[in-house]
Amino acid sequence: MKRIKKFSQIILIAILLSSCKTSINKEYPNINSEENINENPNPEKKQMEIRFSCGEDGISEYLDDGWLILKEDSQEKICTWKSIPATKDCDMEKDKGCKITRPDKIGVEKIYLLGR
Repeated sequence: MKRIKKFSQIILIAILLSSCKTSINKEYPNINSEENINENPNPEKKQMEIRFSCGEDGISEYLDDGWLILKEDSQEKICTWKSIPATKDCDMEKDKGCKITRPDKIGVEKIYLLGR
């Protein structure tokens, strides 16, 4: 019985070691292959996403710095909020629970995807 347990443990360890060896070979591909050399011809290609909202516009600084607009998108955004009393009898200074916050000014948020 003891021999069977030892034999099964040895087989289990051998299976584990052989499976680790094959996974290591797959993780580290051949560095000198021609495919890897020609895979990324321009490694300095950079991208960045910037957002301007509520009347801000600083895109000209990036364009002057050499960035190009790859994609432009815009969406509605709340610029400021205002607090109003929930009822006529509400004192917002004393009772914070009766204060309602609502949007005051709604503007546009512009999203730029820039690239070099």
